[in-house]
Amino acid sequence: MNRSAQDTVFYPGLSRYLQARLAETDLLPAGRDKTLERVSAYIADRMRNGQSARLTFICTHNSRRSQMAQIWAQASAQFFGLSGVYTFSGGTEASAFDPRAVSAMVRAGFRIEPCSAEDNPVYLVQSGPELPPVRAFSKAYLDPPNPRDGYCAVMACSSADRGCPVISGADERILIPYEDPKTSDGTDRETAVYDERCREICREMGWLFARASVA
Repeated sequence: MNRSAQDTVFYPGLSRYLQARLAETDLLPAGRDKTLERVSAYIADRMRNGQSARLTFICTHNSRRSQMAQIWAQASAQFFGLSGVYTFSGGTEASAFDPRAVSAMVRAGFRIEPCSAEDNPVYLVQSGPELPPVRAFSKAYLDPPNPRDGYCAVMACSSADRGCPVISGADERILIPYEDPKTSDGTDRETAVYDERCREICREMGWLFARASVA
């Protein structure tokens, strides 16, 4: 059964950040709501049928956008008390969760700790002291622990969408592309661009989970 948002204990700064993004519905691009509603409908349909809803966010390297989307989707599900929602991310190839994206998520209010020191480290991403963390690391979209069937594939970048004509095992395939903040790396706008992408992804994941929670 679903819990109410009031029963979910977030870190205060993260809760304020998410609520601020939920108040920005006027910033959704024209027509974007129709695509987001497809994901909401998938989640709601699964829950009505007593099934878990599994979402895998896919981009090329699983280093920035897909990682941020997975984390914000899981946090939004927790915020709205939607049990049985499980989020994952992957790429057409693995690299590493980019530290610039990690830093943007920390600025938004998550607590993130590395628990390994390899070239592709594992991070524990916490939304609140009593909530289970997301284990974030780069992987291909069918690599463990990602599901191999019975999931919704959310394509977070157009290049991955073009590069994967078939997504094996997916119930649905939905393109929700985000601009790659990598284009700002090494510039004086780097922090601003990563923060902007973080806000955008939070806004849209919050929007679609708000609708799934009342469907």
